[in-house]
Amino acid sequence: MTVRLDGQLVRLEGACPVEDAEVLLRLLLASPEAAVDWRACESLHGAVAQVLLASGAPLQGPPASPFLRQWVEPALRAAMRRGGPFPKGEGMP
Repeated sequence: MTVRLDGQLVRLEGACPVEDAEVLLRLLLASPEAAVDWRACESLHGAVAQVLLASGAPLQGPPASPFLRQWVEPALRAAMRRGGPFPKGEGMP
């Protein structure tokens, strides 16, 4: 399993495929205060990234993958600084 709950941490490890998006969502809904530790994450499907983005769960990182560090992590952290995937007061069109 590449997504698992470890106390108050949800750990992403190895290559996280599309199937992990639902598992991640369920874990974050069940433990809304949980942070996500993706230091051992080597790759993730876009659906997993979308769950991370929508959840706003704090990330413990950086991720193991240079690609994730360079491209995905800055986008997720920027969205979290803005308060989520949509600016305050705006929703999906």
